[in-house]
Amino acid sequence: MVRHASHLRIFAVIVLACLAALLHAQSVTTSPTDQSKIAGDWNGTLSAGRENQHLVLHVKRAADGSLSATMDNVDQGENGIQVSAITLNAEKLHLSVDAVHGTYDGTVNGEGTEIEGTWSQGTPLALRFWRVAAPRHADILRGAYGPYRANNDLLFYHLDIRVDPDKQTVTGRNTIRFMMLSDGSRIQLDLSDALQVDKILLDRTQLKYERDSGAVFIDFPSTLRAGQIYSIDFYYSGHPLTIGRFGGMVFTKDPAGHPWIYTSCEDDGASIWWPNKDQWRDEVEGMEISVTVPNGLTDVSNGKFKGSTDLGDGNTRWDWSVSYPINAYDVSLNIGDYTHFSDRYGTLPLDYYVLPADLDKAKKQFAQVPGMLEAFEHYFGPYPFARDGFKLIEVPYSGMEHQTAVTYGNHFKNGYLETDWTGVGLSLRFDFIIVHESAHEWFGNSITAQDRSDMWIHEGWGTYLESLYVEYWHGKDAAIRYLNGYDSKVQNKDPIVTARGINATPPEDQYFKGALMLNTLRSVIDNDPRWFELIHDFYQRFKYQNIMTEDVTAWFDQQTKLDLTPIFNQYLRHTAIPLLELKFDPPSGNVAYRWKVDEPDFVMPVRVGELSADNHWQTMQATTKWQTMKTPLTPDKFIVDTDHFYFRVRRELN
Repeated sequence: MVRHASHLRIFAVIVLACLAALLHAQSVTTSPTDQSKIAGDWNGTLSAGRENQHLVLHVKRAADGSLSATMDNVDQGENGIQVSAITLNAEKLHLSVDAVHGTYDGTVNGEGTEIEGTWSQGTPLALRFWRVAAPRHADILRGAYGPYRANNDLLFYHLDIRVDPDKQTVTGRNTIRFMMLSDGSRIQLDLSDALQVDKILLDRTQLKYERDSGAVFIDFPSTLRAGQIYSIDFYYSGHPLTIGRFGGMVFTKDPAGHPWIYTSCEDDGASIWWPNKDQWRDEVEGMEISVTVPNGLTDVSNGKFKGSTDLGDGNTRWDWSVSYPINAYDVSLNIGDYTHFSDRYGTLPLDYYVLPADLDKAKKQFAQVPGMLEAFEHYFGPYPFARDGFKLIEVPYSGMEHQTAVTYGNHFKNGYLETDWTGVGLSLRFDFIIVHESAHEWFGNSITAQDRSDMWIHEGWGTYLESLYVEYWHGKDAAIRYLNGYDSKVQNKDPIVTARGINATPPEDQYFKGALMLNTLRSVIDNDPRWFELIHDFYQRFKYQNIMTEDVTAWFDQQTKLDLTPIFNQYLRHTAIPLLELKFDPPSGNVAYRWKVDEPDFVMPVRVGELSADNHWQTMQATTKWQTMKTPLTPDKFIVDTDHFYFRVRRELN
């Protein structure tokens, strides 16, 4: 399908495209204090009626104190637009474009975080900028893999805690076993400042520590030697924070009035409720989880159920064992008045925990699990955590991919929270949460990103696996329609891969744009048996490992003997998706074409053909340089395949 810009959008584009014609940036500056308010990156919205344009303003300060600026029009793929002159007097910012007699006048607020103003070129348009936030100190401590994390390798946790529903507190300890990779006398762990460190022991020696914005720096009385294994007991207590998208650790009640307690902390970090090495690069090789709760309640956590023990004091301890590597945010408590039923998929045990009132609904809805496993095993191989089994656990939020303990709150209905999630009539054929969250057992739990910056490895692949489920059960055409339903959800406001080492959460485009990129790569390969072989082998190569985007691109480059890195980079590291520019010259029967992208070495094929019942595609190997081809088709009948590739098209007549 061909996408056409509206008149309002075209007007806004004309304003910004004129900026691109300028050859260099000039600058006029004032005091360093003023400059500090404006240097950096700014997101912006140009209000052009109902069709607002998303802009990014980049302001740089040179060594001589001068300012220069460029601008990106994200929606139309116009990047690196040069600003001819920039002046800053006190709080007043002025951008001028002499060639088109256009100006921007704005006021920087006192905190230096927003600019409100007007773009003037004919009709004045409101243009507001807001600063791209700098990372907080706490985020740097959480996100960076600093020297006191890098000097050790996690081996094992035993989390042994008591949860009090009435006081809404948690008390206990985490026994942490690790091997030193280099000599040192300090390591870094993490625990929310809302929780108390009671003591930290090495054998019977109480260790000194320093706390800083969620980080806990532990000092040892003598040097720990590289290659040696050590174990410490970290005791803590307190009332965990309820924060973030799903709550962190939440104490609530079920509809019958029983305590219902859960954890979900991918966004805010596992250290919000228990002490650990709270990052993604290093995982323990296995884990024991022991949770003591009042009699009558059940805790369901990760791994294999080892048994429950009545402690004789009105409480019962529930013991679970994880026999695979696990990331800290995947560790989960689910405490409630659960009833249990089970099934099997071959030799794999399937265990389900739901509220008693929902038992009948759950038995009907969870019958979809074997079909989900069948589809994903078809494409990627056996379920990754066979020794630990697979569980679905009812919770009062939508769901989360906790390893072997997938939480479920999708109302026992198909779709996503009873909606047609992609809007093309296919989402209501299956339970979105069962499919999407379970997909993370392969991508997210088995293969894990080393840094939150590369979280698309979880979410882009997880979303793509939804389409593979659709394809397995409903065919390729249905899968393509399902994926293209995600187009409307893509915002293209920020790159998918964020800055590393600062605990930065990527934009939601990591889901939708990430999946559409993978489908585009399938079309680039243009050989479905080969594509399915590639994604199967990719998973098998990196299962149970923590990887980065560079590992993904290098592997696909090596296996295909193609330079796919510019394609990955354009979709993941830049804001705009590829723009195919077409210039038609009907008298000569020629059409010129090129990609307008940020990546200079970008090469991607394009399928073009005639609008007909059985489109016969011709493939063009488009690059960033203009090429010309003969076509008997008029511009209105010249169709570009944007169903199997994800990009935009701009058409012009010479």
